[in-house]
Amino acid sequence: MFPELPDRSLAALGRTEGDPETLALLVRDQDTRRLLMLRVLLDAVEGADAAALPAGARDRLREDWHLLEEADRVIPAADRGNPSPPYATTPARARLLHPLVGPWARQCLRGLEPETGPPTERRVRELGRDLAHLSALAAAAAARAGIPFAVRLTARDGVLVLPSLGALHTAEPGEVPVDVVCADGRLTLRQRGATDVAVQVEDGIGAWSVAPGWTPAYALPGLLPEGPPMPLDDLDPYRTAHGGPRHHELSGPTALDEAGRKRWLQAWSGTADMLRLGGEHRVAEAVALLRCLVPLAEPPRPGPDARGTGSCSGTRREAFGALLSSTPPTPATFAATLVHELQHTKLSVLSDMLVLHHAGPRERHFAPWRPDPRPYDGLLQGVYSHLALADFFQRCALRAERPGHRETAWSQHARYRAQVAAALPALVGSSDLTERGRRFVDQLVATHERMAEFPAPRGHTARAEAHVKEARDLWTRRHGPVVRHPED
Repeated sequence: MFPELPDRSLAALGRTEGDPETLALLVRDQDTRRLLMLRVLLDAVEGADAAALPAGARDRLREDWHLLEEADRVIPAADRGNPSPPYATTPARARLLHPLVGPWARQCLRGLEPETGPPTERRVRELGRDLAHLSALAAAAAARAGIPFAVRLTARDGVLVLPSLGALHTAEPGEVPVDVVCADGRLTLRQRGATDVAVQVEDGIGAWSVAPGWTPAYALPGLLPEGPPMPLDDLDPYRTAHGGPRHHELSGPTALDEAGRKRWLQAWSGTADMLRLGGEHRVAEAVALLRCLVPLAEPPRPGPDARGTGSCSGTRREAFGALLSSTPPTPATFAATLVHELQHTKLSVLSDMLVLHHAGPRERHFAPWRPDPRPYDGLLQGVYSHLALADFFQRCALRAERPGHRETAWSQHARYRAQVAAALPALVGSSDLTERGRRFVDQLVATHERMAEFPAPRGHTARAEAHVKEARDLWTRRHGPVVRHPED
């Protein structure tokens, strides 16, 4: 059922690269897992105790799934005549494979987990709200497929989100019933005591309305001129970055105004060219793996004397294809952010496909980019992303035309390469690596060593090594020398 990863693909990923076939395997694996997760969710609802489900939730979910199945039979006009169009192009598959459906499904499954004792009223209520989101997904897919329907949805906290279309801010706060009627590519949204809202469904992302209570979904242009638009999702209720060891560092989601969208567009417009400086493979992996952007609020700068705001970015393992980020200040930083975060995406998928190691969760490893000890898996993730950045900036330095740009790239390359050099011995020396995990880590070492063919200027290297030594000394003073524990 799941695709097998050939050795040549493992080697390509060990170089922090990925040919089109390898990237397609990663995507296929994650899409298969998403559909299986939804099957598990449907089965969990069917098998749940009636006391744990809100009244009518099981029947409503069946109706929603039937509407999704109907939308899945509609082939977009652009794919008609193709005997075997990609399944992700159907309106239903596009909705269900959207990155933020993953966190929603996970949350529903957590809500359906058996409890000791009778379910609490709060848990039943929250599960009902979560399951009801499938109604909005089904309505959006059916609207995109051109299927006429009439359903009653419920706004959450005064907002009804129709994924890929937009959001209705209801006249009253709280949970408000909204009747949604779709006919001839047009939605009519009706709520008690308010004027009907007419919404015209558009191709791609978004839907248009003159009503002040409607906010259309927004998308940036494709990364490449011929590519599809890139959703900039600041509406989905499941876009929040909770759950997972890295997410405590991220700020919360934010809704963008016109000025905020313009800043994203300005950075995005030059990102492909900046990625290309680091190699065409960086553009290719972004096109293959990135499915949506989720804007985050700009966090305050760390430190007692900090002024202004900082930046943050992250990925969510259950939201394959999503990049969460505060507003990128420039195309260059946006490109570096993509390189960094897409490595986490690739390694997370690889870890789903293969067992790379059997190391435990003990946090004991030194990582120059973090003040706290890291578990083995966290160290592997950090080394992988920093190795890719070292490669990216080395290529940028070798291709840069302006001296200032060249020096900045060499400085970044030297920094990341020195950090990786300090962390690689802990990865290589582990007895917990599997056979294929060992081959993967050995490839990381080979990739790091090949960078020595084009060394950074001596001054950059010396400063980078001094910075790593300072970080190690500080870490040792805080945490003491690393001690090998037999249970690790």
